[in-house]
Amino acid sequence: MLKVGLLGAGRIAGVHAKAITSHPGSTLVAVSDYLPENAQKLAAEYGCATRSTDEIIADPAIDAVLIATSTDTHSDLIEAATAAGKAVLCEKPVDLSLARARACLDAVSGSGKPVMIGFNRRFDPNFGALKAALDAGEIGKAELLSITSYDPAPPPVTYIKVSGGIFRDMMIHDFDMVNFLMGDAPVTVSAIGTSIVDPEIGAAGDFDTAVVTLTYADGRIAVIKNSRRAVYGYDQRVELLGSEGLLQAQNMLENTVIKSTTAGVTGAKPTYFFLERYMPAYAAEWAAFVDAVNGDTALPVTLIDGVNALAMAEASTLSAHNSKPVALADVLA
Repeated sequence: MLKVGLLGAGRIAGVHAKAITSHPGSTLVAVSDYLPENAQKLAAEYGCATRSTDEIIADPAIDAVLIATSTDTHSDLIEAATAAGKAVLCEKPVDLSLARARACLDAVSGSGKPVMIGFNRRFDPNFGALKAALDAGEIGKAELLSITSYDPAPPPVTYIKVSGGIFRDMMIHDFDMVNFLMGDAPVTVSAIGTSIVDPEIGAAGDFDTAVVTLTYADGRIAVIKNSRRAVYGYDQRVELLGSEGLLQAQNMLENTVIKSTTAGVTGAKPTYFFLERYMPAYAAEWAAFVDAVNGDTALPVTLIDGVNALAMAEASTLSAHNSKPVALADVLA
């Protein structure tokens, strides 16, 4: 039985607490948060103890920690936990700073402890099926990838100011999905961003609408579209054109009923937010982590994957602000 400490007690920590306690091979021992009342509430819901982060990391009886704290704490906690002999699953991104994330990678590379980054969309059944079909050669060679990722409404500007920006906070998932599907990193990154949803987001120095084009050495192209506002729901689609066909993963809908009358044909909206859309993916992500820690499988998402996605976010930020393409190699130099 894998004994787990949960660092952080916010909304995403609640999602992870459910995954940990629902898995037959893991148990939630303790939870911490900088707001004690949040930790106490989550601990009461799942029947575990509340402790400080330092106490959880220092406890030799705890085998693994799940890091769901603010992004600026991730690298420090990854290093502390692996130094204490613990396996780590850390929410994305690795850090707000690419340099700090790369230093974290260097620091833990010799620890021998598994560190997995929480790119849960890799574990979505639909995206997984698309990847399997691609790997099986069902559409030949990938040529043009398009990812659509729209949130139903923007977060508060107070969150925007500490998020690291749309590329590090929101599009980071899509950068990892591109790498997951394409199998390697792009050569150049071209980004454009605007703040047409909420002028306050622009005043905070960020974008709420963005498009990134990625080009590859062999001529492949990937396009990512993000918006902080889609009034009809949580829009999450992937389309991949290959030399011998097309693969598409469509939205998850509130229901599958289609009404056809003389007035027209109508159906349900997409599910409203990520909790409805990706709960099965979070459960599958945790199951994959448990299997990897137990030595049954290889770690499916590594710290290197997290650093690579962050490098693409860094390149996109530079490109959008400077209005010119950025070579990924220059960001990683």
